[in-house]
Amino acid sequence: MTSINRSFPDYDLDAAKIVTAPHELRAIADPFRGILLDLLLERAATVTELAQAVGRPKSTVAHHVKVLLDAGLVRVVRTRRVRAIEESFYGRTARNISVGKVRPQDVTPPPWPNELADAAEESMPAYHADQMRALRHHAHISAAQAGAFWERVVALLNEFDQLPREGDTSYSFVVSLYPAEHPTLPPAAP
Repeated sequence: MTSINRSFPDYDLDAAKIVTAPHELRAIADPFRGILLDLLLERAATVTELAQAVGRPKSTVAHHVKVLLDAGLVRVVRTRRVRAIEESFYGRTARNISVGKVRPQDVTPPPWPNELADAAEESMPAYHADQMRALRHHAHISAAQAGAFWERVVALLNEFDQLPREGDTSYSFVVSLYPAEHPTLPPAAP
């Protein structure tokens, strides 16, 4: 995969990584590790910086970073010497990390997060404050059309990641595409 770094984060990374191995799935299953991965889309960071951002002890953050490192989801992107210690800056291995096809016997029930359910919970304060923008539409399309459309959505998500960092509010951008039971009209009469 080629690097798609434009400005955020401040290191090169692949466009996508598909995880299927049980150790990779366990690594992304923890919501706290998802937060760390999100932070690393901003820029490379040390364990100290990550701990400061999330308000957790360095030892806790170091443990979770090691799990992500062992799963190949983060890597050391640079180091610097601070006094007599080599300090590592970590970055994601890919901008988009998604779950590939997994055999049910390998992982049951699915340990990875349900991004849409998590987003629904996260969005409730904005919903109650009437500050949420959301749309839901249905379309009767082919699997090929859904795949092509999803690629365009991922490109839009990558564009969102590249927006200049300014202001004092964090925004979430949530997208989902899934088969749904929804009525469709019969073919139009000639």
